[in-house]
Formats: sequence, structure tokens, C-alpha cells
Amino acid sequence: MASMARDLLAQESVNATLARITASATELIDGCDAAGILVLHDTKVETLAPTDRLVTDSDLLQQQLGEGPCFDIARRARGERIFRIADLTGEHQRWPVFAPQAHALGVGSMMGFLLFTDDEELGVALNLFSREPGAFTEAGETAGWMLASHAAVAFSSARAHAQMEHAVATRHVIGEAMGILMGSRHLTEDEAFDVLRRYSQESNVKLREVARLVCEQGSLY
Repeated sequence: MASMARDLLAQESVNATLARITASATELIDGCDAAGILVLHDTKVETLAPTDRLVTDSDLLQQQLGEGPCFDIARRARGERIFRIADLTGEHQRWPVFAPQAHALGVGSMMGFLLFTDDEELGVALNLFSREPGAFTEAGETAGWMLASHAAVAFSSARAHAQMEHAVATRHVIGEAMGILMGSRHLTEDEAFDVLRRYSQESNVKLREVARLVCEQGSLY
């Protein structure tokens, strides 16, 4: 687990971090046959870094039905942060429609963990799947919670780094575009930025894309 935590922080991108998280789940947690990370966009789900088709199929099923444990835990960020379904072969009052259909897909038991840090709710859930009923025990839940805690820190760090890189790149391309306009039109710095801003608003195109166009073509027209 300690080696995995260091490995997570060493990944070079958000996608690589997510892939390492789900791979670590199948390596470290007894009974885990597949893992994935679910992001909920209103009522639509997005599956990230799935290790098996079973993950994607289960997430899509929950989206279609509008119910299910992964769907619920991602939606209720301020509520429960862990779920464990020991056996999907029986009846379930909480998910009466989802449970039998998930079992038909090949899911025997499930666990899920909301990823969060002390500073933020990340809006994603790490979900684990087993093809066998009764695969996840209390010990497995503890191991999953430890993995999710490390994963939340690594994911938050990777996302913040990616956002910073994007901001730096955006600032650079806007500055380059302003320089081109200042030289070609004899504008001041404020005037050049205002040209970019107005074109962005009038064309409904992001400012960075407007700046990229200027850098590529040397002009807006």
C-alpha cells in the first residue's frame, strides 16, 4: 500500500493516475475482479479507467435505471461515502431493479468509495466489482478505504497540476497573440487584449482559441 501511494503521486497525468488507482484496486483488494471510477454529470455517468467491460456495463445500467450504489454515492457527496453489497444474488429493497440486472451482467458483489480530501469533494467514486457473491469482507472494505484515501490525495494533486499547466499554457498563448496584434496594428497591451476579448465574446469562442488562431494565422481576419 505504501509503495502504491508513492507510485500514484509519481504518475505524469490525471489519466495515468486514475489508471493506476483502478489497477491497484485489483492488485491489492481480495476478491476485486474489476474496478473503475465513476463521475456523475447530472443524470449521466462517465466511467474512467475501467479495468474490465463489466465496470462500464454496470455504470451504464445505473444510468439507464436512475438507481444503483455507484450512482447514489457519486450523487450524494454530503451523505454516505462507502457502500458494500455482499451479495447481489438476493433481493435488495434499496436497489430492487438494479440488483437482479447487475447480477445478470455477472456482478456478484460490489464496494464503492467516494473520493474526497479535507479541502474538497472530488465528485468521483472508486467502485470495485467481484463476480463472486460474498467476495468483499470488512477487511477488504478497510483496505479499499485506505486505497481510496491515498487515491483522493493523488487525484487531487494530479488534477491541480493539470489545471496549473493549462493555465500557464493559456497565459502564454494569449500573451503571444497580444504581441502579434500589438506589432501588426500598433496597439497598446490593453488594446490588444480588448481586441481578443471582444472577438471571443462576439464569436462565442473561448479566449484561448481566439489567441491560438492569431498565433497560427497572424491575424483575426
